[in-house]
Amino acid sequence: MLDHVGFPVSDFARSKAFYAAALAPLGYVLMMEISAAQTGGHGDHAGFGDGRPDFWIGTGGTAATATHIAFQAKDRATVDAFYRAAIAAGGRDNGAPGLRPHYHAHYYGAFVRDPDGNNVEAVCHMPA
Repeated sequence: MLDHVGFPVSDFARSKAFYAAALAPLGYVLMMEISAAQTGGHGDHAGFGDGRPDFWIGTGGTAATATHIAFQAKDRATVDAFYRAAIAAGGRDNGAPGLRPHYHAHYYGAFVRDPDGNNVEAVCHMPA
C-alpha cells in the first residue's frame, strides 16, 4: 500500500498553483509546505491531500521521463470538474473525460499534462 508519492518540478510556484487548482475538485488541498532549510538543502516541497498530505511536489528540476499519476474521483462529474479545472489552470489535454472500456466497462477517466509534461489523471471506477 502506498503512503505517499512525489516528484520534482521545474517551476515550484507554477506547479503548486496548478495542482492547487486541478486537485480542488477531488477534495485535495495544499496541506503542508517544507522549506529547503527544513530538508537539509534538498529543496522546497509542497504536500497536497485530503486528510493527510499524500501527494508531493518539490524543487529540483524535472524527472528524466514524464510521470503518470491517477487520482480516484468519487463520481464521473468529479472527473469532469478535475479536467475543466486542470485545463483552466494551464494543463494540456491528454484525453478528455470519457469511458475507457479497454480497461474495464466502468472506467471513466480524464488525462491532463501538467506544466512539466507529467500525465495527471482523475478516474472513477463506478457505473454512471
